[in-house]
Amino acid sequence: MIENVPAQDWETWIDSTGGTVLDIREPFEWELGVLPDATLISMGEIPARIGELDNDQAFLVVCRSGGRSQQVAAYLVMKGFDKVANMTGGMHALGLQD
Repeated sequence: MIENVPAQDWETWIDSTGGTVLDIREPFEWELGVLPDATLISMGEIPARIGELDNDQAFLVVCRSGGRSQQVAAYLVMKGFDKVANMTGGMHALGLQD
């Protein structure tokens, strides 16, 4: 099961896990705002760029509202990543994207 982290708790989750934000939105969405130190790989690029991700690292997957990030989190778990969570509500919940 994938952990769901409420958007307002993202910093606490990162601090407690030593994790990284994996922002999977499209480039035009990134221009609207990005969380500090986020890794930016759009959803469509994840399969081709999965080798860039350390499967020992914890990842909090982020998108606009939490739907796409849930799918990518499930994909990463299927590919053997253990420490993956979905940020529920996404950037929208933080007021950083409509």
